[in-house]
Amino acid sequence: MEYRYNPSGVCSSEFIINMDGDIIKSVKIVGGCPGNTLAVSTLVEGQKIDDVIAKLKGIQCGFRGTSCPDQLATALEEIKKQIA
Repeated sequence: MEYRYNPSGVCSSEFIINMDGDIIKSVKIVGGCPGNTLAVSTLVEGQKIDDVIAKLKGIQCGFRGTSCPDQLATALEEIKKQIA
């Protein structure tokens, strides 16, 4: 199932997340630092939602108080509520 999330406090403008149950099938991050966002997207594919949330939650980018990985964890927490 496809989910869309609009992050806040970061350079990226949208996450398009495809899930199969609790497994992340794919993530497309629109905007942001291309190398970093592509790396994050690639690394989370095939991973369980809880594992990715645990690894990415709280990562900060500079003094923003959040980051694209942290916002992805937030998006996954929202998805988790919907699929529960």
